[in-house]
Amino acid sequence: MARIAGVNIPTQKRVVIALQYIHGIGPKFANDICEKVGIPAERRVQQLTDAEVLQIRETIDRDYLVEGDLRREVIMNIKRLMDLGCYRGLRHRKGLPVHGQRTHTNARTRKGPAKAIAGKKKS
Repeated sequence: MARIAGVNIPTQKRVVIALQYIHGIGPKFANDICEKVGIPAERRVQQLTDAEVLQIRETIDRDYLVEGDLRREVIMNIKRLMDLGCYRGLRHRKGLPVHGQRTHTNARTRKGPAKAIAGKKKS
């Protein structure tokens, strides 16, 4: 079991796929990392040598913002918007959609379960 950036990546999968288990690394960054280190796309994690795993780990630490640091930065960005009191910050504060989606219907994921309206009668 290879451990990179504090995450145990699966050993049976290809390296490009396994790297995507790390928060902040998607398909593009995974391919970029494999190219930088010089690992073929079809290589599996269990076939990697310790030196290659170390190279991958050093590349990620040096060039990419991942896991805890990335989560912290995103939370700080949201907190900054909320402290400013800008429109996006207010939407975050109220727990409503931020990117202009409609809320008259839908938006149940952000708003939570529907609340019953008192006094409304069925006809």
